[in-house]
Amino acid sequence: MKHNHFTFEIQAYQGRARAGIFHTPHGIIETPVFAPVGTQASVKAVTPNQLTELGASLILSNTYHLYLRPGDELVREMGGLHNFMNWSFPILTDSGGFQVFSLADSRQVDQDGVTFKSHIDGSLHHLTPEKAIAIQENLGADIIMAFDECAEPYNHRYITQAMERTHIWAERCLRAKTRHDQALFGIIQGGVFKDLRIQSAEFITSLGFPGHAIGGLSVGETKEEMLSVLDAIDTTLPQDKPRYLMGVGTPEDLVNCINRGVDIFDSVFPTRLARHNTAILRTGARLNVMNASYARDSLPLDETCDCYACRNFSRAYLRHLILAKEMLAATLLSIHNLRTLILITKDVRTNIFSGKYPEFVETFNKNFREGQN
Repeated sequence: MKHNHFTFEIQAYQGRARAGIFHTPHGIIETPVFAPVGTQASVKAVTPNQLTELGASLILSNTYHLYLRPGDELVREMGGLHNFMNWSFPILTDSGGFQVFSLADSRQVDQDGVTFKSHIDGSLHHLTPEKAIAIQENLGADIIMAFDECAEPYNHRYITQAMERTHIWAERCLRAKTRHDQALFGIIQGGVFKDLRIQSAEFITSLGFPGHAIGGLSVGETKEEMLSVLDAIDTTLPQDKPRYLMGVGTPEDLVNCINRGVDIFDSVFPTRLARHNTAILRTGARLNVMNASYARDSLPLDETCDCYACRNFSRAYLRHLILAKEMLAATLLSIHNLRTLILITKDVRTNIFSGKYPEFVETFNKNFREGQN
């Protein structure tokens, strides 16, 4: 398999944590990296220019949603996602597998693919590995995902079937792919079961993908189970290829999963929290801006943050915006929350290069635990 447009170089190790650079047709991605989620080709409440200013180098868009609306062929006619949404840096699209998983009451899975009802108008659709690749080729992201089946994490019998389907579909995705300017990542499944995860990692990595995604986590299992899965597959995953943990993105998850060799993260967590009036602090703590104690608080959301919101506005002003139902509240809180996660990944890189990452992890987790009490 040719990956001429994509190379991954690791610049420094600290235990299992890595600092690297992933080269793509739309620029480099310094890893570890957090990718804001732009499900509908838009990161909610934040403009592309604001994303650039807060330091985002990769964003994620969703195959399922863009296929249904406005349609992947329309996006292709408009010059692909980069041109359509005016974003000149790398983009990742998922395959739609997780969204189909979430439609448990309106989908049917078989060996060929998944038949499901649109959440928009109830129309019937059939998504196969080949169609998932064709849609993503129309969208034109730099990094695309193999079609997989994301299953409930504890049913060993069904997860085994879903994993085996995922493996067959991964091979079909590889055969269907035609564009050399897109990196197709295979997805490792297997629920919380170490034996299945190792089996899946061995099979997927044998296929020669330029990068590997770990799916089916953050779907109901405990944090300890998630970390245990990462521990189990670490030595099976090749060291010279990027690792993407799908749908995971709290500060504490970033710090502890990077410590287990993960390079790429995405999550709706920071922008969703922003729309629920909550700020994320650099320590991982959450601050409910609606709290009456902030009514006359002149401090920024986080004194250690350099984002536009923290440089210019007080907690009191943000609380006022929320109470007045001003849309600017969601924008400012989203900018802050995204910048916080990006700053944490920068903190991580700095500490990996300086050889102090274990101490950073220990201090972060200690402060995080104390903040929960």
